[in-house]
Amino acid sequence: MARVRPGQPGTEELQQTIIQLEQRNIELAQALEERQAELDAARATNRDLTRVLTQRG
Repeated sequence: MARVRPGQPGTEELQQTIIQLEQRNIELAQALEERQAELDAARATNRDLTRVLTQRG
């Protein structure tokens, strides 16, 4: 069994850090999906508005 030196995190602490980082990764991935959906909607609106303006022109 490996010895933990003073100042080094133990196995439990590392596992907790991994869990926290995995949760943060999930949160960031969800936020990215939301932003991508918003961007897709904005692009669709922009295409529609451009089409309307072009037809009027």
